[in-house]
Amino acid sequence: MSKHFQHDVLIIGSGAAGLSLALELPSTTKIAMICKGDLIEGSTYWAQGGIAAVLDKDDSVESHLEDTLNSGGNLCHADAVRFTVENSRDTIDWLVDQGVEFSRNTDEQQSLHLTKEGGHSQRRIVHAADATGRAVSETLTQRALEADNIHIFSQRLAINLITEEGRCQGAYVLNGDSDHVDVFQAKFIALATGGASKAYLYTSNPDGASGDGIAMAWRAGCRVANMEFNQFHPTCLYHPQAKSFLITEAIRGEGGKLLLPNGERFMDRYDKRGELAPRDIVARAIDHEMKRLGSDCVYLDISHKSPDFLLHHFPTVKARCLELGIDITRDPIPVVPAAHYTCGGVMVDTNGCTDIPNLYAIGETSFTGLHGANRMASNSLLECMVYGHSAARDITTKLTSAAAPLAAADWDESQVTDSDEDVVISHNWDELRRFMWDYVGIVRTDKRLQRALRRAELLQQEINDYYSNYKVSNDLIELRNLATVAELIIRSAITRKESRGLHYTLDYPNALPEALDTILTPNARN
Repeated sequence: MSKHFQHDVLIIGSGAAGLSLALELPSTTKIAMICKGDLIEGSTYWAQGGIAAVLDKDDSVESHLEDTLNSGGNLCHADAVRFTVENSRDTIDWLVDQGVEFSRNTDEQQSLHLTKEGGHSQRRIVHAADATGRAVSETLTQRALEADNIHIFSQRLAINLITEEGRCQGAYVLNGDSDHVDVFQAKFIALATGGASKAYLYTSNPDGASGDGIAMAWRAGCRVANMEFNQFHPTCLYHPQAKSFLITEAIRGEGGKLLLPNGERFMDRYDKRGELAPRDIVARAIDHEMKRLGSDCVYLDISHKSPDFLLHHFPTVKARCLELGIDITRDPIPVVPAAHYTCGGVMVDTNGCTDIPNLYAIGETSFTGLHGANRMASNSLLECMVYGHSAARDITTKLTSAAAPLAAADWDESQVTDSDEDVVISHNWDELRRFMWDYVGIVRTDKRLQRALRRAELLQQEINDYYSNYKVSNDLIELRNLATVAELIIRSAITRKESRGLHYTLDYPNALPEALDTILTPNARN
């Protein structure tokens, strides 16, 4: 028997975007926050680098805007970039007010320390050593736990959105503790579930990054855009025991050099900016050198910096590497590219509103137009909070006049049975992630994409058959969502007959004169 919950606002996801939205809504708002696992398990917690913001006297909104547009392959929406950048200072001030302890200089004012990352022409990255995401996540989580109006539901996984009379009214949610499907309804629903990098075999993301919000919104009737632009972070730690451990881009920002196995630098051959070129360029360069040499990895060397500097700026990286026998004060760090960020997503406006009334999408789940064909480093956390706050303002203006949702039916389990074939799920999960890595990775071709599409379509048929006949489980729900998002990525990549930013194809190596978004519409084939 389903349990039914009624709130003013339902937030699916508990990262920076969802927490920013929840904390900016009026304290009288009854909020439900759905967490897939525990409250701190999303990608925000693991973000190392920082948050881009215009704070230095030598920096400007125009400079940040220009850097973002250049990194985005001329595909960024200038209005979205300006909106985000102009709100960057207020966002940092808000985080400081919440209690986030950023790294500071030793001057009399104890000013915020700013570092530099790839694509940025100025030092504008506000950070908390090399664990900015953790500092933000822990602080905002504590504020949410202290708020009487925010009700947190852990170990819950949303399955489908509930839409009636042309508007979103809630979601069916699997309770991981009871294995029952409950009904959560609200006047407004926000998807803040992160990206879909678990569609790839090698990724820097935690296990929960399975594209749930994107898939649910697509099934409910929302358009998605630019799903072909999957950012591969150039430097993920290469070690059999180092699952998904990222080596922050700030190491390159502070002078780290990429080396071949023989100790030779190579990035200057690919871009005059060297190690500080945008991520797509660095990732392709590493991928090319690894394939050319048959090497398992390349190396990132920061050992020329003093031990005290490394301990102060990169304590998390230093400690983790030391656990694995790598002393970054003396040894280069073995690194490989890994799927890191989903630049496309559910289409929204500057308030985070989707195509469906009462449904919002914020953070990595959304497509705002900010990132274009390649996200610039440290713009992502900024986007989470800027759009979380704008969504909060929009919802606040509508709360009093919004109608209560219509009563929704219980989840129907009358026609399904317990599965005795879970091996099918694990096999399909592995197959999907492998063909996405092999055929839809850093370098693509039409032939590879068509192969991937045939496999994705067949896989979805098998998954839908399984979904129709057996009780849902966490693994099945995530696999279903990943398969949906994988097909969206493939179809978007097939549609783009050029190379731009993160989408690089050997069949169309040049960019077209006009930069256009790839927009997919449900029930329409592109």
